[in-house]
Amino acid sequence: MITYLRRAVKYFIWFAFILCITLAVMVALDVVESDPQEMFRNGTRSIWQIAVLFAILSAVYPMSGFAKKEAIIPGELPEIRDKLIKLMESKEYVLESEGGQTMTFRLRTGFRRAMKLYEDRLTFFHEPGGFVIEGLRKDVIRIISFLEFKFKDNNEDEYSKS
Repeated sequence: MITYLRRAVKYFIWFAFILCITLAVMVALDVVESDPQEMFRNGTRSIWQIAVLFAILSAVYPMSGFAKKEAIIPGELPEIRDKLIKLMESKEYVLESEGGQTMTFRLRTGFRRAMKLYEDRLTFFHEPGGFVIEGLRKDVIRIISFLEFKFKDNNEDEYSKS
């Protein structure tokens, strides 16, 4: 619940920041007046309406933007650990922490992390038959597709040699 609330507040601030930058550019280019009474249809009352809209979007986004999905990756964790780390490094993720059957990866570069509002963590929970991966929905789906493809290729090569 705390993580969800932290994410909602973070996205509210991000939406407000983007609006402020957009309005500042529009004022600088003389596209709109700098007075809020002239800038918005309902004057300063519009600011509160926009804030409520951003609050609603910020409350809903963490529900749809983050996911837990299963990845079918055969093998025990000690057997596939090194290959998994190497594949994640090829996607610019580094191992942040590891404990028991859980591994956590973060993006390597600060710029990419900042562009994702530091919500770049992918957590891998090892289970029989693969992993459950948790993180930003689009990153989870992209990484699962990549890993399943890479581990599938490796397994087919082993079976074709037999």
